[in-house]
Amino acid sequence: MGYGLLAGAIAAEIIATTSMKYSDGFSRFWPSLITGVGYLVTFALLARALKTLQVGTAYAIWSGVGTAAVAVIGFLFLGENLNAAKITGIVLIIVGVAVLNLGGAH
Repeated sequence: MGYGLLAGAIAAEIIATTSMKYSDGFSRFWPSLITGVGYLVTFALLARALKTLQVGTAYAIWSGVGTAAVAVIGFLFLGENLNAAKITGIVLIIVGVAVLNLGGAH
């Protein structure tokens, strides 16, 4: 249950962050609203996930996966560049999350 809630928190954070880009500095109503609601949902789900998951592991997964996903979305859909340093960083995030999980995360 905890990992399902964490996955929902990650998805909501990715949607909220992507919407923030489209909000044009919070000057566009709908993307701004989606950003605000998305972050409320994100933190509500993360808080519920923390009832059963270790905070360090859950936060590392939430922030790492969210960061990597938003970087890929930026490249695929927003015209942002993706160079060797960014690719290396994304790979290191994925490896780090895997190591945390293999290390006995609950």
